[in-house]
Amino acid sequence: MRSDDVRSAAAACTGLLAGAAGRDWSVRAGSLEWTVSEVVAHMAESLHFYAADLVGGRTLNDALEVKVRADRPPQALLGVVRSGATVLAATIDACDEHTRGFHPAGSPDPSGFAAMACDELLIHTDDAARGLGLAFEPDVSLAHHVLRRLFPWAPHDQRSWPTLRWANGRAALGDRPRLETWRWHPAPLDEWDGTV
Repeated sequence: MRSDDVRSAAAACTGLLAGAAGRDWSVRAGSLEWTVSEVVAHMAESLHFYAADLVGGRTLNDALEVKVRADRPPQALLGVVRSGATVLAATIDACDEHTRGFHPAGSPDPSGFAAMACDELLIHTDDAARGLGLAFEPDVSLAHHVLRRLFPWAPHDQRSWPTLRWANGRAALGDRPRLETWRWHPAPLDEWDGTV
């Protein structure tokens, strides 16, 4: 995955949610305990963290704290999502493809950080949209690439977007129950050992 995927996911997110800026963002975001404002703030924080973690190396450096104030107006929160996506995309572009950063689920390369950012944006936009009474379905190709990059063990017998939602523990998938726990594989795919 690439920086353009991060830009596309952020545009889909902010485009949809900007149209609902006048709605009540203090409602729960789908099945999460977070409000819509809190989940959008989380998306923005994640994007900024990922940029720092990508260039920070493979070990945890907990000196940095990124905090987005969820009590700010919707347009302000969306502005921080846009800035986070821009910073992360530029960071991905500036890195060698073999650069490795830190994440608890593995040591992602730029492709892994792009995929995690897109997953955060797509899944949490869906959470926020459900809380706001909106429908969201991302670009089919983008959902497919995120699914295959982060969840190589995911089934291939359903459409990518419902499967991506299932892989993130959001919904059942056919006769497969909703997952109680889930995990990414953000390290390069050639390092996947074939287990879930």
